[in-house]
Amino acid sequence: MEILGYAASLLIGISLGLIGGGGSILTVPVLVYLFRVDPVLATAYSLFIVGATSLVGAYPKYKSGELDIRTAVIFGIPSIAAVFATRKFIIPALPQKLLTIGGFTLTKPLFLMILFAVLMISASYSMIKNNGLSGDEETPERRFNYPLIFLEGIVVGVLTGLVGAGGGFLIIPALVLLSKLPMKQAVGTSLLIIAAKSLIGFIGDLSSQKMDWPLLLSITALAIAGIFLGNHLSKKISSGRLKKVFGWFVLVMGIYILIKEIFFSGNLNH
Repeated sequence: MEILGYAASLLIGISLGLIGGGGSILTVPVLVYLFRVDPVLATAYSLFIVGATSLVGAYPKYKSGELDIRTAVIFGIPSIAAVFATRKFIIPALPQKLLTIGGFTLTKPLFLMILFAVLMISASYSMIKNNGLSGDEETPERRFNYPLIFLEGIVVGVLTGLVGAGGGFLIIPALVLLSKLPMKQAVGTSLLIIAAKSLIGFIGDLSSQKMDWPLLLSITALAIAGIFLGNHLSKKISSGRLKKVFGWFVLVMGIYILIKEIFFSGNLNH
């Protein structure tokens, strides 16, 4: 299973390099199912892996002019504050058993995996649906919708903190629609935002979680190799078509996790 896990680690980076998101959707399931990492700890590991990989991937985007620093700051500040607060205060405060209904017990790990699966299914819809976003549009006059961008940053930050996902599938549409960024710039800007909030969110876990650094660094190294490969492939493959294929994959994975965790997780008391 670990061999599959290391192969999937490469896919995390490839996805981030190709479409600026999606890698974080893969990371938690890879850690939980292939490396047998506890779901709560997996969300912390995911923040580091995705954050470090996105930071490395953002540099070539910046060099090629496909990264808008101003937008990254406006969106990133509330998002970073939200993810840090979520990891530092909300996650440790959640009780191990959240509620019991009949013979079903909702534990904290089960809650996080169900939330993650629901997020995956929601993300798949935005990937599969053609929103009319392409990488070739002209840059219009920039008019920032500050309240909406600020609110979106907080929402994405809280979700990132809870499930360890970078939130690129939420950030990119927000940047295109609210900040009027061209698609290619939105992808590059998304990587910088993901990197900042994921790594700062991870810092909130250092005092409460024991990290397996050899495992964490080996997966991160493969993901970083993958993002360089993804950047290279992005110049040759239609991102729109690839995004749809990846969306269907994420949808199937989300449904699988939801069914597995609810019906076969061992949280049903007989």
